[in-house]
Amino acid sequence: MKPENYDLTSKQCKSCEGDVAPLTTDEITALLSQLTGWRSNNHLIEKTYKFKNYYQTMAFVNAIAWVSHREDHHPDITVGYNNCRVEYTTHAINGLSENDFICAAKIDKLFEI
Repeated sequence: MKPENYDLTSKQCKSCEGDVAPLTTDEITALLSQLTGWRSNNHLIEKTYKFKNYYQTMAFVNAIAWVSHREDHHPDITVGYNNCRVEYTTHAINGLSENDFICAAKIDKLFEI
């Protein structure tokens, strides 16, 4: 993995059904530096997005579902009236994988639209 200077949104998630080690703290730090507003506890990454109303929140959640389906990598989402919190972790390896950061970057790109 080359964590610096490449566009995470151009990558595709890869299957990692337990045959991949979780990312190291240094790898997490390098990948996290490419994202804005995401936080990590070295086991998951999370970010809360704010919206004007419930309709916009739900439209964003549905867009996340579309990305998740395409990447076959699914976050935990907590939905409120005008916000949603998105958490990524790779359950199969009990930690973070590059897939979590790829999806986070793609979700951020959606938010920009």
